[in-house]
Amino acid sequence: MQEIASKISQSELEVLEVLWQAAEPLPVGPIRRRLEEEQGWDGSTVKTLLRRLCEKGAVEAEKREAFYYRPALSRADYQKWSTRSLIQRVYRGSAKELVASLVQGDQLTREDMEELRALLDGETGHD
Repeated sequence: MQEIASKISQSELEVLEVLWQAAEPLPVGPIRRRLEEEQGWDGSTVKTLLRRLCEKGAVEAEKREAFYYRPALSRADYQKWSTRSLIQRVYRGSAKELVASLVQGDQLTREDMEELRALLDGETGHD
């Protein structure tokens, strides 16, 4: 999945987001309508992006009365790859530097920090 995630463009990510939010496979119509509203894209752009995502293995198409699309790449897998990539590229491999940047840049609320503490406490409690 890492190889697939690394090939996803920003535009393709917008299409994946629509599919991730859907509870079931979608035909092109609802995908197109949503992206027309949100991005101003025409139907041919959406069809091209879906085709590319299928070619990359990030989306699967099933032929029914029309093609129905579903993500083959999960949001969680994409997020894991993106986070690892960001940490490697921007923070020289240090997750601690990423978190420090978020804290120093006022990107985390007090509630966020409490949730992170609880997560960390839960992890260290298993040792």
